[in-house]
Amino acid sequence: MKLGQAIISVTSSLGLLATLSSAAIAQETPPATWQEHWFEHNQVVKRVFVDNDLAVYYDDDVDRSITWLFQFTGDVWRYTKQTYGDFGGKPRLYAIYHSDKYGGGHPSTWWDAHHDYRNVIDIGKAGDWYDASGWNLGVVTHEIAHIVELGSYQTHGSPAFGLWKDSKWAEIFNYDVFVHLNMPDVAQSTYNEYINKVDNFPRANTYWFRDWFYPIYDQYGGNQVLNRYFKLLSQHFPKNGNNYSRGMNWGEFVHFWSGAAGTDLKGMATNAFGWSDEWEAQYTKAQAEFRFTTPTPTPTPPPTAGVSLHQHCDFGGYRATLQEGSYNLAQLQAAGIANDDVSSVTVPEGWQVELFQHANYAGSKLTKEANDNCLVNDNFNDEVSSVVVTKLVKEVATVYQHCNYDGYEVSLEPGRYTLAQLQELGIDNDDVSSIAVLPGYKAELYQHNNFTGNVVTVSSDDECLVNEGFNDAMSSLVISKQ
Repeated sequence: MKLGQAIISVTSSLGLLATLSSAAIAQETPPATWQEHWFEHNQVVKRVFVDNDLAVYYDDDVDRSITWLFQFTGDVWRYTKQTYGDFGGKPRLYAIYHSDKYGGGHPSTWWDAHHDYRNVIDIGKAGDWYDASGWNLGVVTHEIAHIVELGSYQTHGSPAFGLWKDSKWAEIFNYDVFVHLNMPDVAQSTYNEYINKVDNFPRANTYWFRDWFYPIYDQYGGNQVLNRYFKLLSQHFPKNGNNYSRGMNWGEFVHFWSGAAGTDLKGMATNAFGWSDEWEAQYTKAQAEFRFTTPTPTPTPPPTAGVSLHQHCDFGGYRATLQEGSYNLAQLQAAGIANDDVSSVTVPEGWQVELFQHANYAGSKLTKEANDNCLVNDNFNDEVSSVVVTKLVKEVATVYQHCNYDGYEVSLEPGRYTLAQLQELGIDNDDVSSIAVLPGYKAELYQHNNFTGNVVTVSSDDECLVNEGFNDAMSSLVISKQ
């Protein structure tokens, strides 16, 4: 990846950017082919997909049967625009994928001549892109995170890049994207990967995700606090034209995030990064130089992939997310929850948590099936010593081998099912002929693996998919609330 080179190019192209014409930033028809002319990239890539939000290009070594990237990349980009606003009046992302070359990715923005003034992600890897999982999902989202930091709110550059490098920012961005795209398993694995990840900057044994970004996200408004940071930056940080004129120091970094959160984050920063006399002077100067007021956000819990227990009221303090199961005191402590130290809970729709006063599920019990921002109101503040988490809504759809609900049957929870996952559950490829769906839910049946090809949406029982022209045609499936 050449992100450092991309960052450096911000300053080298200032004169060119100043003369950028309105015609250059207008929405264009993506060309059928595109000659790469940056870094070591010299491929002629070919357009394989286009819609109003996305143009996808493959080099000659990418298997054309791989189509899941179209939907996923488009979904991430649409969510990004919805959250962080317009990117230069250019609604389309250009996504380039390579196989068996380059081994990583880089971004570019609509400001940049070296990528023809387009919002771009360009990614290569060893092997091909068959699997819609793991690194393949993470790297796509990671590169789009860089477009946010480099090109949001009509301003070019990333003042914090020298501090969070490549890229602590992308870790919280990825987690948020997977949460909001209703990919709870991916969100949870992302959380698990980063919560104990240790870095050596700005000091040894720094936990960026655990001690900085996740608490800010968790306590001060989820994606909205992330968005407020970039908005404040564009409104107040020094610029040369439409380009940030310099990097920020640590005092400024903490001050701008404090503005986004609506509260003083110096204490959190001290815990996460340490604090020095130099930083204190920078912080004091930043407070005097950049005077902005941000309304204190109304506390709202971010979406979770299970039931979450929070240390303080209003979903503050540390948080631990629990999957279905029973948790005695020792298990709670292993999950990072101290005895008698829970003051609010996040309970997604269709889940239930039973809170017990004592260990071994004894003493008074409080049951919650929705969020509660302060257990003080229930006389249960700092009283939890054991917990039972139950997923009330489980199987909401059943697929059948034959019409009229005959042959083998498999009941399914809400979720996304690739062909491999369906086969693990006993559902053969192209072998479903009827389906039953509970009220309030829908099933999207896809013709091909990885949610591609023709799709039929079913929101009630259908005794014979022959009537839909979709008999024995399903290779992947999405079940969700309507």
